[in-house]
Amino acid sequence: MALMGAILGVVAMGLVLRPLKPFLLASHPVTLEFLTGDLTAIGAAAAFARIGEAPLWLVVLAGTAGMVKLDWLTWWTGRQWGAGIVRMLTTSTRAQRFAGRATQLHPNVLRAAVVLAVLPGIPSAVIYAMAGWARMRLATFFLLDIAGALLMTGLVAGLGYGSGQRAVEVVLLVDRFASVVSLTLIAAAVVIPWARRWLRRAFVRRTEQSQVRTPQ
Repeated sequence: MALMGAILGVVAMGLVLRPLKPFLLASHPVTLEFLTGDLTAIGAAAAFARIGEAPLWLVVLAGTAGMVKLDWLTWWTGRQWGAGIVRMLTTSTRAQRFAGRATQLHPNVLRAAVVLAVLPGIPSAVIYAMAGWARMRLATFFLLDIAGALLMTGLVAGLGYGSGQRAVEVVLLVDRFASVVSLTLIAAAVVIPWARRWLRRAFVRRTEQSQVRTPQ
């Protein structure tokens, strides 16, 4: 029950923060990167550090903490529910087959997977759940997770710091249109699911009508 409550809390926090991101990106990028672990926020914070608005070490620290602060929950779900949570996290049969070998993998392979899970395109939640399923110790998981997050944060922060003023100007431009961006995100979150349901129902009605008109 505690685990389910924590997961629902994380989902709720993500929904609350989504429309606020464009506002926080320009005014409080360090706070935003800690709250979300978002790579865009890390790059923006580093760009502000380049013009003296924040120390770079704080940008890296906040970004790393933001990326790893809730990963232990996914590790816990894997430890508690094993294959069940993996099936909930992904519909990819390949990922499920790979996760099914979690307890058979060499420990070093699983450790490397945890470090590299932050890379784009890798289902990090599945990897973290695998670590819990394979009974990786929480302290070990934390160290590996932090190492991967630190590498990714350092890379993104370096790119943002190198961009400097140009990146800041882009962020400030986003801030000018923050209200429009936020309202668009909210509208998309409401309209897209509704449109999918409407299209699905329309398709079902047409299929039923065509079956009725077809002579037996």
